[in-house]
Amino acid sequence: MSDTPQQPSVLFVCVHNAGRSQMAAAFLTHLAGNRVQVRSAGSAPADTVNPAVVEALGEIGIDISAEVPKVLTVEAVQASDVVITMGCGDTCPAFPGKRYLDWQLSDPAGQGVDAVRPIRDEIEQRILALIDDIAPTARA
Repeated sequence: MSDTPQQPSVLFVCVHNAGRSQMAAAFLTHLAGNRVQVRSAGSAPADTVNPAVVEALGEIGIDISAEVPKVLTVEAVQASDVVITMGCGDTCPAFPGKRYLDWQLSDPAGQGVDAVRPIRDEIEQRILALIDDIAPTARA
C-alpha cells in the first residue's frame, strides 16, 4: 500500500483546443511534471495549434509544436478531478463531484505573438496558483 496521495488530474477545455487550453496544459505539465495528470480538449477542435501560441511558449522554453487539438469526450471529464473551462460556455459537460473553474482569458485566435504573450503570462500565473492549491508539493 502506498502512502503517496492520489495524483490529481486536471482537464483544460476551450472551444478549439488550439490556444488557451494548450498553453495551460503545457504550463501545468512543465511546472508540475508527472505529479499532476494533465489533459486538454476542445468542444470543436481546430486542425492545428495556433502558431503564435507555439511561438510564444517556445520563447520561454516550452515546446508544444508536436501537440494537436483533441476533441472533448465525456470520458476525459469523468476522469478529471478539476475541469477548467476557457470560453466554451454550455458545450462543456458537467458532472457531479467535479471541481469546475472558469478562467476568463482573452482568445489568442487570429492574434500575433505580441498579443499572445500577455495571455501566456496570465495563464502561467494562474497555473502556479492552481499547483499551490491542488498539489502544493508538486512545484518544481
